[in-house]
Amino acid sequence: MTTTPTPPRIIDVTLGQRGYPVWIGPGLLADHARWRASLRGRHALVISNTTVAPLYMERIAEGLDGLQWSSFLLGDGEAHKTFANVGLALDALAQLGATRDACVVALGGGVVGDLAGFTAACWMRGIDFIQMPTTLLSMVDSSVGGKTGVNLPAGKNLVGAFHQPRAVVADTDTLTTLPQREYRAGLAEVVKGAAIGDPAVFAWMEQNADALNARETAPLIEAIARKVQYKAGVVARDETELGERALLNLGHTFGHALETAGKYKVLLHGEGVAIGMLLAAQLSERLGMSNAADTGRLHRLLDAVGLPTAIPGGMDPEQLLALMRLDKKNLAGTLRLILWRGIGRAEIVSGVNEADVMAVLEAATH
Repeated sequence: MTTTPTPPRIIDVTLGQRGYPVWIGPGLLADHARWRASLRGRHALVISNTTVAPLYMERIAEGLDGLQWSSFLLGDGEAHKTFANVGLALDALAQLGATRDACVVALGGGVVGDLAGFTAACWMRGIDFIQMPTTLLSMVDSSVGGKTGVNLPAGKNLVGAFHQPRAVVADTDTLTTLPQREYRAGLAEVVKGAAIGDPAVFAWMEQNADALNARETAPLIEAIARKVQYKAGVVARDETELGERALLNLGHTFGHALETAGKYKVLLHGEGVAIGMLLAAQLSERLGMSNAADTGRLHRLLDAVGLPTAIPGGMDPEQLLALMRLDKKNLAGTLRLILWRGIGRAEIVSGVNEADVMAVLEAATH
């Protein structure tokens, strides 16, 4: 990856009279003039984690020169996305004396972004925040769209708020320090976006899997931009997930159950989504909605980018189904899943028979 100055790709997320830019490219964290303009007040709290902060906090500090600012660091991992840490982050804002024009800066992956955004949504009933995603997963998914929140022991993301950022600064240079497993987990969300609504991007990924695995700059920026552009359009049409935006959750009901069953220590979010997508495709095939050929293409693409496709050993189908019943998309006590009719044709399906879900889970755990 190069740090040669190049104009970033810019994608605008438009929400009626509101909106914000998503900047994608190398060297953006050090492009202080670009993102500093999004800070409107004199206070800033940088929320990061103990892995990311030593790598990039200094660049952010240079851009915050002249402001009153402090930092709050989480431990690294999904287990730290808790109410307790939100409380500590709010205490940090209080100690800073943050006013209503303060800004929270989220420097890290999806856990940092979700918790920082929720903290910003809570402080004085909502202050600005800027997303600075440092993982591929957060660049292509969680940093865009305004979903924020924390986990409970009962399940993932059960508490949160819709709170849109002022800007998203996706510096692709940060991906050079990303472990391979984390990087591949991010590719799951790119696959998901194509599987939901863009057969052409799906075919492009099949052709460029090797280049994406090698983290080649141009294909990587293209993949991020295509996914963000797709998500921006969906969010613009359905900001609070009353309809179409739910399609972005293909594989998530299965995936969140898998993550929760593993106590957020066995699978990364993107890995859960990858397995979940394949399970959703298998369920769709069982229900006569799709065919084996498309399930096979999905399986092969996930394999090609190094993602898991099997339920980890030791997980119980009954427990997984019980966790799926807690999913936020469910209505009137019945399962409401995102399934598909083949590549690029996802849809919301209500009243899914639990026996069919159990059959798919049991087949995948034996």
